[in-house]
Amino acid sequence: MSTSPLRIVFAGTPEFAAASLQAVLDSKSEKQYDIVGVYTQPDRPAGRGQKLVQSPVKQLAIANDIPVYQPLNFKLEEDKAQLAALNADIMIVAAYGIILPKVVLDTPKLGCINVHASLLPRWRGAAPIHRSLIAGDSETGITIMQMDVGLDTGDMLLKAHCDIKPTDTSATLHDRLAVLGGSALIEALEKLKAGTLISEQQDENLTCYAAKLTKQEGEVNWASTAELIERQIRGLSPWPVAYTNSLAGVMKIHAAHIASVNDEASKPGDILVVSKEGVIVATGQGSILISEIQFAGGKRMKVQDALNGKHKTALEIGQRLGLHEQVA
Repeated sequence: MSTSPLRIVFAGTPEFAAASLQAVLDSKSEKQYDIVGVYTQPDRPAGRGQKLVQSPVKQLAIANDIPVYQPLNFKLEEDKAQLAALNADIMIVAAYGIILPKVVLDTPKLGCINVHASLLPRWRGAAPIHRSLIAGDSETGITIMQMDVGLDTGDMLLKAHCDIKPTDTSATLHDRLAVLGGSALIEALEKLKAGTLISEQQDENLTCYAAKLTKQEGEVNWASTAELIERQIRGLSPWPVAYTNSLAGVMKIHAAHIASVNDEASKPGDILVVSKEGVIVATGQGSILISEIQFAGGKRMKVQDALNGKHKTALEIGQRLGLHEQVA
């Protein structure tokens, strides 16, 4: 067992990654880890003013006086040399968003490990949280894996399981997995220092790919089943958000659940019931109660509030969603 602090380089960008960095920072008091540098994506313009915004990981690193590096990629020799100069034992990668070439993966003495938001080999790729919800998985989790040049193909080092709740959205599941990722990472680092971390190859027969989301995937096909539509709405919340076309134009659907109303004479997309809880819409099989929506140029609101607004006619009984001009 090694008694010297583990020299760590951390690479990550969004809130999910910041949770893992925070977990390591919280363990520094035990003098087990020394974070010698943090890598994150370059500051990006955001908002109406397009001001440059620091990533959550950068903000956390600055607050803890950790040197921050923001290369566009690792093609420049000076960026590779900078990483090598840090003399890291290991690099921790969590939602970094930049592909690491083999020369970078091989630079730390113990290589690079990744905090991945699924139970590999299921849901390799960019959007594992969303895809698990859309697919109707009952369980997901975190995999700590040894990185190689493939896309989430490296050996698995540790897994932590997480149940998916019937009401979960991508946002709620993301937040739980972010916390779980931090605790799983610390467990893996402790086992690494103790020499008890065991690697396991991924079974290629069990793989599936979590492709990056597109806005077009948000369009609701009302001829589908209520179950599939409800999973689509939860899986795409808060981004890119499920949507449909209405008498008032594009209507985003932020929250919905399966309803028990059935009308054999209705067509998919027909509004069957209007109440203070929301509007119930017929699908190809079953019905959906929509409770929170957003019209173009407006704010997210309860359907109850929308019924008192200028677009209330779009939510009347008998209106059919999904029939109007499609979004490009």
